[in-house]
Amino acid sequence: MPHSSDVAEYILGRLGATPAMKLQKLVYYCQAWSLVWDERPMITDEFQAWANGPVAPELYDRHRGQFTVSTVKGDPGTLDGTAVETIEAVLRFYGDKHSQWLSDLTHTEDPWREARGSLPSGARSNAVISHASMAEYYSGL
Repeated sequence: MPHSSDVAEYILGRLGATPAMKLQKLVYYCQAWSLVWDERPMITDEFQAWANGPVAPELYDRHRGQFTVSTVKGDPGTLDGTAVETIEAVLRFYGDKHSQWLSDLTHTEDPWREARGSLPSGARSNAVISHASMAEYYSGL
């Protein structure tokens, strides 16, 4: 099964250099919508409810310290046709949005909010956002 870096590399190939926060949110939405539309996770990585929204730590480790990311050395060749269709749909809807808009959006959505529980805004967290919460929330939209 592909990793977050494989999806991120595909996205970078389509959008070019992308702010790290935006890249993380786009990969998150690829996973969320894959759970709904394809009834399967797209990637093996987990997402955690960090202060600025969902983050895949494995992907973060590949772009740590970079504001704008041009490669994460992933392999988009691991993605099947169904995954590519989902990524393309996500990019059509979210691809032109700014990093902060995407981060703000995730802060209004239940999967991130529930994973964080009662933590104050800006507090650090490594709470995992479950596939079940993502599938339940996004299938209701």
